[in-house]
Amino acid sequence: MGLLDGKVGLVVGIANERSYAWFIAQALIEQGATCAFTHLPGEKNERRTRRSVEKLGVSDPWLQPLDGGSDQSMDECFGAYAERFGKMDYLIHSIAFADREWLQKGNFHQTPREAYLGAIDISAYSLVAMASRAKPLMADSGGGTILAMSYYGAEKVVPGYNVMGIAKSCLESSARYLASELGEHGIRVNTISGGYLRTLASSAVGGADDICKHNETRSPLRRNVEGSDVGGTAAWLCSDLAAGVTGENIYVDCGVNTIGV
Repeated sequence: MGLLDGKVGLVVGIANERSYAWFIAQALIEQGATCAFTHLPGEKNERRTRRSVEKLGVSDPWLQPLDGGSDQSMDECFGAYAERFGKMDYLIHSIAFADREWLQKGNFHQTPREAYLGAIDISAYSLVAMASRAKPLMADSGGGTILAMSYYGAEKVVPGYNVMGIAKSCLESSARYLASELGEHGIRVNTISGGYLRTLASSAVGGADDICKHNETRSPLRRNVEGSDVGGTAAWLCSDLAAGVTGENIYVDCGVNTIGV
């Protein structure tokens, strides 16, 4: 018997089997949940996501294209989900974007307006847009859980993280405001501040290797975080065991955030 038996929801953000979203879906499925999935628009992206999802043991996954910067795409995705499943117990938001040109050490002050606003749109506003569409699906069945992925660069300066740190700060604040408004409908909203994990997205950050080495030597656990660490925390947050947890940012980074220098 799993913690999430009978629960169904949407996982947004699986790019490959190294992404946090993949590990979260793995943990949800292991605990009995049914997962629906999105992929970036385009046949190539669909094939890549489908291959990754099938490695989770899901032979015939429900997949829908989703462009985080398009309201029309979101309407179509959530509409198709509602038609297929009828309810949503959880929503996993694990998407972010910033032009890698502006994720290099020393050039944050040169970030152009378009790149700055674009990072906030895809990485943070998309959570608000998805929550708005998830609300009726969750409220009608008594509530649900919305979970988004953040990083310590939202709070402290991580050289090279730059505009993505600004976007993650906005994401965390947005999650708190959503938690306040949606709580009366039984909807909990939290973020996980995961440690550094080598993914397609993290490889774009200048100085990523330095972050990796620092975590291995300075974190209390003397290691980098594993995807399964975050997956397990996500499964707990989506379960009834976390029924009183909302508006929180949960660190899963082997304790890196507790170390001053």
